[in-house]
Amino acid sequence: MLRIPAWAVRQWRLQQLYILVALAVYAIIVTLRLPISLLGTLVSALVCGNITTTTLGRLHFVYRRRQFPNNWITFVACLLLVIPVAVTVAVLVVARLLFAPEVLTWHNVGPYWEFSCLATVLLALVAFGYTETRQRLEHRALELEEALHQGVALLELQDQELQRAREIQESLLPREIPQVDGFEIAGTWHPARAVGGDYFDVLKFPDGKLSVCIADVVGKGVSAALLMANIQAAVRAFASPSASPAWVCARINDVLCGNIADDKFVTFFYGSLDTRSRVLSYSNAGHLPPIHLRCNGKAIRLTEGGMVLGVSRTAHYGVGDLHLDRGDRLLLFTDGITEAGDNGEEYGEQRIECLAREHAHESAAGLVDRVMADVAGFCNSQFVDDATMVVLAALPAVVPQESLPETAPRRGFKDNL
Repeated sequence: MLRIPAWAVRQWRLQQLYILVALAVYAIIVTLRLPISLLGTLVSALVCGNITTTTLGRLHFVYRRRQFPNNWITFVACLLLVIPVAVTVAVLVVARLLFAPEVLTWHNVGPYWEFSCLATVLLALVAFGYTETRQRLEHRALELEEALHQGVALLELQDQELQRAREIQESLLPREIPQVDGFEIAGTWHPARAVGGDYFDVLKFPDGKLSVCIADVVGKGVSAALLMANIQAAVRAFASPSASPAWVCARINDVLCGNIADDKFVTFFYGSLDTRSRVLSYSNAGHLPPIHLRCNGKAIRLTEGGMVLGVSRTAHYGVGDLHLDRGDRLLLFTDGITEAGDNGEEYGEQRIECLAREHAHESAAGLVDRVMADVAGFCNSQFVDDATMVVLAALPAVVPQESLPETAPRRGFKDNL
């Protein structure tokens, strides 16, 4: 198949345009009842159009790179030099082809020459304005497309970095939750974004000691995640079998007060469990009160402690004690669960308590699954804040140490569903 060169296609389109312009001019003049030749009009348009276009195309380096309005001023100057010559040549060609030499007087040719000059100038200005506008829009479109590609590339890079940050943050949480004789512990962590400000940890010490904590950094996203990493490091630094929960809270508060923004704070709960005496000592630093659900169905809120962390260096924290009888459940959670909702109604703490009482026979992992599935159904899985939950279950009977696993996998949010 014969392939027509691009320049030939452009030239053919230009000739079609000249012919259409000639027909339009001819129709206007005929409407004014002025004498005019159709053939002469066509020949004049073709000759004048080709000369003007070719000459101005050769001179484009003079005006094309200039900024507005200098490009228009330079173009008009070139146009006023080219148009008279082009029109004169066109008139002479038409007159030579269609009229006798004695008819070629200025009296007969002058009006057509003047009209042709004016029409060509107007058409050239319209064409130049159209070309400039189109090129400017095309250039702007290319800039926007390039900016879009750069934005997409930047978003992809940010997504990769956030994914890496999520992997790092997940590594700060316990991958395997340690288990102890007579108790079962399970937890889940679900950030509202790629990374979050919720944190929980379970630390197993010698001599039957166990520490469990949960924290919620105000806000979401990267800033909360960075602060969460500081909390994790501080907990691991200060937690020990002999450390009082109040002392741990006070030490972490000292660290945060010197390294936290004015608009940030952290709610925190820290408990130390002696598995032999089954006594849990705890301190609640402004966190949502965990629910101690006794085997008889009675629920107690753990409120003893003090104010949130990171606000005042002079904050004082108290200690509360409770005995975990066999069959008791201790539920720790963040406000991403209680504030999850739909149509303005929040899930609330009461639903957690009722669900835990209804399924008190469930294991720790089973109870975590029950609550998270119910919350997800309540809010149509549209969590607006980080959601974290830990359940500590006192087993109803003495279980030999060898029958219990030393660790249990952390429950991911997808596992809960």
